Amino acid sequence: MSNAPATPALKSWVASANAADCHFPIQNLPYGVFKPTPDADARVGAAIGDQILDLSVLEQAGLLRTPAPLFAAASLNAFMASGRDTWRSVRAQLGTLLQADTATLRDDAALRARALVPQASATMLLPVQIPGYTDFYSSKEHATNVGSLFRDPKNALLPNWTEIPIGYNGRASSIVVGGTPVRRPNGQVKLPNQERPVFSPCLKLDFELETGFFVGVPNGMAEPVACGEAESHIFGMVLLNDWSARDIQAWEYVPLGPFNAKGFATTISPWVVTMDALEPFRTAQPAQDPLPLPYLRHDGAHAFDIHLEVALRPQGAPQAATIARTNFKHMYWTMAQQLAHHTVSGCNTRVGDLMGSGTISGPDHGSYGSLLELTSNGKTPVDIGGATRAFIEDGDEVVMTGWCQGDGYRVGFGHCAGTVLPALPIAG
Repeated sequence: MSNAPATPALKSWVASANAADCHFPIQNLPYGVFKPTPDADARVGAAIGDQILDLSVLEQAGLLRTPAPLFAAASLNAFMASGRDTWRSVRAQLGTLLQADTATLRDDAALRARALVPQASATMLLPVQIPGYTDFYSSKEHATNVGSLFRDPKNALLPNWTEIPIGYNGRASSIVVGGTPVRRPNGQVKLPNQERPVFSPCLKLDFELETGFFVGVPNGMAEPVACGEAESHIFGMVLLNDWSARDIQAWEYVPLGPFNAKGFATTISPWVVTMDALEPFRTAQPAQDPLPLPYLRHDGAHAFDIHLEVALRPQGAPQAATIARTNFKHMYWTMAQQLAHHTVSGCNTRVGDLMGSGTISGPDHGSYGSLLELTSNGKTPVDIGGATRAFIEDGDEVVMTGWCQGDGYRVGFGHCAGTVLPALPIAG
């Protein structure tokens, strides 16, 4: 099946899609779930420029050939479960329909009016029904920074870190779509000058700049996914904010790792960017030393050149201030290695399972993907345009974005945003 929408020179009759800084040109065509009006049913769409192409309308009009109806649905799961041949077929069909010289939809005013919905007027929903969520810890720079803050800098990485992709099982139930407010959590906090913990609102609320990938092709129990085949199981990627209560985390994480400090909320971006759209931006991953065990080896390039930014906007501020810029290509462990290690013991995955990358930090201070690193655990607050932050305050909005830069176009993820609400009152 042709991957024609990836052609750099291709243009669309949707004029807004042809702007050089547009995240959603014809080369992208990410998928999401939306409501065109608040009282409408949810359906699947593809982003093109500043519009959403309603795939259920195209399906009903006979303009999309699929094995079964897939798009009058409240999630992408049925489409994902239909398999890679269908993913690629639909992408190619959409690419043809949206090309500047294709008149089928362009010149059908009535159908076009039903099929195109302005993004500004639509309500975006969680794109996938997520049965399971795992978050990894795969940035060497991030792991080194955190280890240096809390352990001897000379021994920042634990002995197992360069041998296996470290991860923990998170809460799928508290994953929300970008734009959903996030409530500051309450929990046990151990203050330095007190013998016992207190029950308190989180005092060190943080973001973690991450990406995530969705499993589209599942594996059965006792059927590990080979590292060399793992990417064929991945449907696409999103931006991900792994909200973190650092003070709750510091008290609870020994001996079994994060729990309440991570389980209160995880935000993902509304649009799922397919691996076919990302393929032109494939690049080499960092060299791994020592050489991984055989089940974690794969030939070729398995990183992707995705520029990432995080900005913070205080309540009432006219705009957000960018405080970090990094790139997904810095990740030490690849998505293929993460999935291979996750399943090597016989763990099965399901369609829609979400795997978080872990905080993405680069080699320079300005490329650190959390306030924990940027502020040295609150000791050196960052400037946000006339104010400073050691950690996130109530009313702050955290906005993440990312894109791959092509020749005259971008393949972008849009935004992953969330505003922090005050903690609920503590009874008693």
